[in-house]
Amino acid sequence: MRHVVIAGAAGRDFHNFNVAFRGRDDVRVVAFTATQIPDIEGRVYPSELAGPGYPDGIPIVAEEELADLVAREEVDEVVFAYSDVTHEHVMHVGSISLAAGADYVLLGPRSTELRSQKPVVAICAVRTGSGKSQTTRHVAAVLRGAGKRVAVLRHPMPYGDLTKQAVQRFERYEDLDVADVTIEEREEYEPHLAEGNIVFAGVDYAAVLERAEQEADVIVWDGGNNDTPFIHPDLHIVVVDPHRAGHELRYHPGEQNLRMADVCVVNKTDTAPPAGVEAVLDSIKRANPKAKIVRAASPFVVEQDTHQIAGKRVLAIEDGPTLTHGEMSYGAAVLAAKQGGAAELVDPRPFAVGSIKETFAKYPHLTELLPAMGYGRKQMEELRETIERSDADLVLIGTPIDLRRVIELDKPALRVTYRLQELGEPTLAELLAERGIIDSVPQPA
Repeated sequence: MRHVVIAGAAGRDFHNFNVAFRGRDDVRVVAFTATQIPDIEGRVYPSELAGPGYPDGIPIVAEEELADLVAREEVDEVVFAYSDVTHEHVMHVGSISLAAGADYVLLGPRSTELRSQKPVVAICAVRTGSGKSQTTRHVAAVLRGAGKRVAVLRHPMPYGDLTKQAVQRFERYEDLDVADVTIEEREEYEPHLAEGNIVFAGVDYAAVLERAEQEADVIVWDGGNNDTPFIHPDLHIVVVDPHRAGHELRYHPGEQNLRMADVCVVNKTDTAPPAGVEAVLDSIKRANPKAKIVRAASPFVVEQDTHQIAGKRVLAIEDGPTLTHGEMSYGAAVLAAKQGGAAELVDPRPFAVGSIKETFAKYPHLTELLPAMGYGRKQMEELRETIERSDADLVLIGTPIDLRRVIELDKPALRVTYRLQELGEPTLAELLAERGIIDSVPQPA
């Protein structure tokens, strides 16, 4: 029997176990390691999900323990299973595993992709924060406009009770409250619910897919980080970011997504430097010349309100993961503040408390903006306190959800959102029709 460790971040790692290792008599997964997500290590992947071969479940330990774990448990194989990291990082973990005596493995699509009875459109990206979510919502709107029932399968974010999260279905905001989801989960789910999409998520994606197929004509895979699809797609759309030109060939598994893509959406062409746009177009041409290219912009919209940005000291709050391991240094709120004539952007670091203060220490490129970290109730409270302690006149909320729904703010606030604007042809609707996923291109209302 081979002893295996799966190195992950509470998402791809669990999926890989479920589809490639669960129920096997020749393999024993002795542990998951965890990184990227706060407070994941120290938990257990429960026996109800792991199967009868694991009556005590599978321990989840910090990745820092990997070398000792390999030696202690006589591990034969370390499987790397998380996303949005440099190729160099992948091989640092590989070097640790190999030096400790284990084989080092990456599982490919044939080992990990589920097959659906329904047409599947996958929307992925080369980096966190490329604009995947707005692209997913745009595709879902096209499908609904063509008369299709849409089920959005969201990449896992199992931060709570894993047994209860095995299969999740969200149709109304109240469903999010009942599930006690985190800010990170709300940021991905709420915008879909606002547009009438039903969202499915969880831990066991074979069961998630089976449930979704009962309600949908088309499955839309909404990938997280820059991970590859869990469901085999009939059309694979990958978003690239010219603000981070070159990253599409330097990050895992973003480069894999780029090389697998049927369609590459070159996003943010309205704000990216022309040299960045040309660089990503060159990357596509070299890595995947058969991919269709859709050019798009990401204009931001500030909600209508009596509050004015001009002359104000503004605290800009942006999506957490996009700023942290996504390495972006600005977002919609920062852009809106500058365009709106803010007197200055408030540096939130002097006001940060708890894990928010630790986040700034870990990611020193973050200065004049606040990442909306919210992986649990305690961190959400620390985020609220950080905002309250700041000396800003106005808060600009550039997160995918309206933070005012989950955090009580004591300052005036405006929300800033992105939308996808396709430029020229082909359009995503035309490519969906070309693949036979919709019968024809819906006409504008």
